[in-house]
Amino acid sequence: MKSYKKRVIVIFSLASFLNDLGSDMIFPVWPLFVTTVLGANMVILGLIDGIGKALVSISQVVSGYLSDKYNNKKIFIWTGYLFGTISRIGYSLSPSWQWLIPFKIIDRSGKMRGAPRDAMVANVSNHSDRGKNFGILRTMDNLGAVVGIISSMILLGILGYRKLFFLAAIPSFIGAMLILIFIKEKKTKDIFPGLHFKDFNPNLLKFFILSGVFSLASFSYSFLLIFSNKLGYKATTLPLFYLIYTLVASLSAYLFGAAADKYGRKNLLFISYGLFGIMSLSFIVINSKSFLFIPFILYGLHLGSLEPVQKTFVSELAPKNLRASILGAFKMVVGLLALPASIIAGLLWENVSIRAPFIFSSILSMVAIIILFFVKENNLRS
Repeated sequence: MKSYKKRVIVIFSLASFLNDLGSDMIFPVWPLFVTTVLGANMVILGLIDGIGKALVSISQVVSGYLSDKYNNKKIFIWTGYLFGTISRIGYSLSPSWQWLIPFKIIDRSGKMRGAPRDAMVANVSNHSDRGKNFGILRTMDNLGAVVGIISSMILLGILGYRKLFFLAAIPSFIGAMLILIFIKEKKTKDIFPGLHFKDFNPNLLKFFILSGVFSLASFSYSFLLIFSNKLGYKATTLPLFYLIYTLVASLSAYLFGAAADKYGRKNLLFISYGLFGIMSLSFIVINSKSFLFIPFILYGLHLGSLEPVQKTFVSELAPKNLRASILGAFKMVVGLLALPASIIAGLLWENVSIRAPFIFSSILSMVAIIILFFVKENNLRS
């Protein structure tokens, strides 16, 4: 069992590293590619990014449900990585921003891998190491992102946007092959009872609600980078800010996951939401570009703490034989609300001020913290 558990964590971590290496060759330059090369405005950028996040939600709830129902998680995982390969080739060939939409749909549909993969990680873990294992996975995600960002900074001037995007497709393809060849899924004997409303206990429902509220605050990272550009940083410098918060997230994810195992899931979630609120306030008050690195560090700490602890919390509040389904449903709620979040942020940016989205986000993060007080942890050690 220990060797199987180790193999699952190692292969998933390698695949996550490779996929994020490819995706983060694109992400730091994505906002400028969409707005300057393809001519979209900030509302369109928010719409495209929001559609992407919404599609993540739909793909994960479907894959989570089907992987539980048919007791087959692996197929959704390696296929999801393959979708990432296809979409990046599509980005490189797109002549206008309208063409990005179908490839963004394919790209984000590839996130179907998330809920089945997270359920497999939760199932090979226990209460004492589940947060740590999700932290390892997130750390490897972010380490891949760091390598991808550095690659982007080095190669963009040499290759240009389109060749860079084409190159970014290769790591995801390798990741898909690793899953296909080396993961041997152990089928469980659990009978799938179907997903019903009664499977969502009161604490799980409360956590869904507060996560939905917080998702309305959590608009696309693109706004942070464009804000930096408006404050005076050149386009060639923006990947450095993306690198800062991704590196901080990478270095902190494992530590936050391990801390959640030791000090409790809720305590770490309070910290994560608080970091996001302080980050938003920082963007409101900072007027000098000399201090702009501070909110990006805070954003990285928030990202490093949020995902591993969220996944751990939800997987422990869910029935074991429905983990993939409920993790998928959770990501559906979070993802669907990401679409209006980015559109609202775009409208506030264009019609009020570039700081207005951050005021809105700081308020909602405080609301999420208040609701979290009323959610109880599951103390079962399984």
